[in-house]
Amino acid sequence: MAVKTLVQLSGKTFRFGRRKLRFRPHSLSLRNYLKLSLPSPPLSVDYTPLASRTLADIYGNDQLGDCVIACIGHILGVLTANANQEVPLSLNQIIKLYSAIGGYVPGDPNTDNGAVPTDALNYIEKVGYEILPEHKIAGYLAVNSDDPVECRIAIWLFENLMYGVDLPDGWVNPMPSGSGFIWDYAGAPDPQNGHCFGGFGYNPSGIKIDTWGMIGTCTDQATKFYCSPGNQGELYTALSIDLVKRATLKAPSGFDWSQLVADFDAIGHGKIM
Repeated sequence: MAVKTLVQLSGKTFRFGRRKLRFRPHSLSLRNYLKLSLPSPPLSVDYTPLASRTLADIYGNDQLGDCVIACIGHILGVLTANANQEVPLSLNQIIKLYSAIGGYVPGDPNTDNGAVPTDALNYIEKVGYEILPEHKIAGYLAVNSDDPVECRIAIWLFENLMYGVDLPDGWVNPMPSGSGFIWDYAGAPDPQNGHCFGGFGYNPSGIKIDTWGMIGTCTDQATKFYCSPGNQGELYTALSIDLVKRATLKAPSGFDWSQLVADFDAIGHGKIM
């Protein structure tokens, strides 16, 4: 089924492309590794400034239903930028990933059908970023969208959230015209508006998100409602090996690192520490 396209009066286009899971596989959950001694996350964090080049790139999501791949590219940009060297992807690399993960055949619009977020996470874990195989993730954890503190802990420790949601029509009609928008509760999700985007910071107002090359805020109420399994939503945080090493410095004793390593080893993720 072809993904939905929106066209502004200016002629600018935006495409969706998040496909839902046919069944929901078991995922390791962040909450299982949080200890009572975990220090409270800072009031606000922001991992976007160093990755401004990557986050401003729509990564083809104006012409293709590759929002899942665009989000994966934005996560790579943020993680590498905050490790001292931002790695932006080319459109050609994005398309190669979309082909490998979503089955897109360049030039054939009948194959432009979006992708499943966990398919992308599993691919980047096993293969890497196509011609950048050195950039892999060690794995990913499901995040409880009902708990704003857990969402903030995920970003504080691991610098990213990956949203998979059906947007309400109120968020895209009208479409945000630029950065600074706020997405709050706006009624029922629209199943035709399947979208994937990243969260890379937070403050008391909500999660700092990046979508279609624009930066805005998704409130805690919106995250809770639209990411809930009952609304066909999903929320993850991706872990790279370097990221886990950095995170242990933030919460050395408040996170059950040994159990995380054991669980990752048990399901074949391999050594991460």
